[in-house]
Amino acid sequence: MRILVIGSGGVGDAVARIAARRDFFELMVVADVDVTRAQRTVDAARVNDVGKDRFVAAAVDASDAGSVESLVREHGATHVLNAVDPRFVMSIFTGVLAAGAHYLDMAMSLSRPHPQQPYEQVGVRLGDEQFATTASWQDAGLLALVGIGVEPGLSDVFARYAADHLFSQIEELGVRDGANLVVRGDDGEPVFAPSFSIWTTIEECLNPPVIWSAARAASGGGLEDGWYTVPPFHEPEVFDFPEPVGPVECVHVEHEEVLLMPRWVDAQKVTFKYGLGEEFIGVLRTLHQLGLDSTAPVSVRGVEVSPRDVVAAVLPDPATLGPRMTGSTCAGLLVTGTGKDGSPREVYLHHLVDNAWSMAEYGAQCVVWQTAVNPVVALELLAAGTWSGTGVLGPEAFDAVPFLELLAAPTPGGYGSPWGLQERVPAVSAGVATA
Repeated sequence: MRILVIGSGGVGDAVARIAARRDFFELMVVADVDVTRAQRTVDAARVNDVGKDRFVAAAVDASDAGSVESLVREHGATHVLNAVDPRFVMSIFTGVLAAGAHYLDMAMSLSRPHPQQPYEQVGVRLGDEQFATTASWQDAGLLALVGIGVEPGLSDVFARYAADHLFSQIEELGVRDGANLVVRGDDGEPVFAPSFSIWTTIEECLNPPVIWSAARAASGGGLEDGWYTVPPFHEPEVFDFPEPVGPVECVHVEHEEVLLMPRWVDAQKVTFKYGLGEEFIGVLRTLHQLGLDSTAPVSVRGVEVSPRDVVAAVLPDPATLGPRMTGSTCAGLLVTGTGKDGSPREVYLHHLVDNAWSMAEYGAQCVVWQTAVNPVVALELLAAGTWSGTGVLGPEAFDAVPFLELLAAPTPGGYGSPWGLQERVPAVSAGVATA
């Protein structure tokens, strides 16, 4: 396997650091528009490389499908991992297909809200442009594995596992993510510094969140009629995450899992809620009110700039926050329904990563490490032939057990990052009626 990673930001950098300790590939090319940044990642990966001279830095223009295609061909890459902002998905996706390689990403093609009813009906959904090309990937005998970060990604694997091994009928697949992370400035006081790409965070949090309902699908024409939208920050709820995170207020956010899970897993409802916190929501609302969330260029003293790019430029690079960050991040899936024994069941499948651990072990802050480890696990399963397929597929299309076993198994055989299953009292068992 010869891998091309496009993007050496926080996640791309962590991918290389994690992959360096695995022996399933012969070459990893780390490419970025800034080749010096790619070289820094390569230098860091080489320190723990279990192979010999397997890492190479390169320059690439992710917005140019031709540039991507040329780089794939130059290095004979068999698999390309997209580790940049989702605005570049389609150019990379197109270039990889043209070059005849397999493709993986951690965020899907962008959505566009419904022009008349953005908070009731979907417009162009996340991933629509990619799924439209399924036949082309199948005809070429190639796989596009989409949404294989942590979210989307690991929760989608959890959904497949729950359907196959834990439940006879699923009422709701509810992704619930939260953290107790704190970033401190030079004076030791907490500062506003998002632990993930602010460009992507704005996109997810201010777009209309999507929900999927089997009842709507049944009353309409099928799967496509099951998706609908609600206003941003809709239906706040306090979700009790496993320790050390604890209770965090979560709200609906637009995310790929809701667009992926219903395609392969039977459930009555699919939702995604994220623990943003009061301060973060306030900042996002202010950015929106001021128009600073816009991606449309504006003229500033004769220079065309995107307001959102300006916001991203003035905030700290998430990849640099690790030394100033404390706490843990938790990604997971709350599944409710009927267990294999016919009784009501509710479980929270989750994955916790402590920042002190990820920094000490890999030199990567916990949010980017947690995102990066999942595509590396997937690449290893693809290299072994444990996972295989053609077309545009989500993680739910594959057997979850080999993935979860490899992720949790102690190093050096596995990745040494256990996941958890927390049994909870179903609402019906507690005497609470479900909506």
